[in-house]
Amino acid sequence: MILKVARLGHPIVRMAARQVTIDEIRSRDFQNLIDNMVETMHEYSGVGLAATQVHLPIQVAVLEVEGNPRYPDAPSVPLTVLINPVVTILDQEQIGGYEGCLSIPDLRGMVPRFKRLRCEALGRDGEKLTIIAEDFHARVIQHETDHLKGEVYLDRMPDMRTLTHLAEFQRYILEPNPPRK
Repeated sequence: MILKVARLGHPIVRMAARQVTIDEIRSRDFQNLIDNMVETMHEYSGVGLAATQVHLPIQVAVLEVEGNPRYPDAPSVPLTVLINPVVTILDQEQIGGYEGCLSIPDLRGMVPRFKRLRCEALGRDGEKLTIIAEDFHARVIQHETDHLKGEVYLDRMPDMRTLTHLAEFQRYILEPNPPRK
């Protein structure tokens, strides 16, 4: 089932999420929620989706990068469920990159993110996960875990002049020398 995505301005987008218990994780409703979040992420060509974006203030996010039309050059990231994630930065170097968000449709902006991190979380079935991620994978984890704290990529943009409409982003940034008509 495709879930309704909350847009910036709805209070849930700025709400910090609570942790999820093992009993909740093992419930049929929670497992269905994960399936619905994955389906919703795919429907909107997202590379990640946090529960707060679908109106639930709980610490769960899904991510996957595989042939995504919004990020055609992004490296592959397997489908991952992160429950109660804790991020530890492993490299203080930050790399700028354009980000978009399903809760802030049709916009992109340049956001610095840490290059390398460790994410400790519970997986779909409550198993312990430790993920070492870098570059785009690290960016997606940081973006989604920000959502769980009530933050969005706009909060991390040092220069709002890089904020651009998606169509203009594709025309002038992805293809800086478009053919003249």
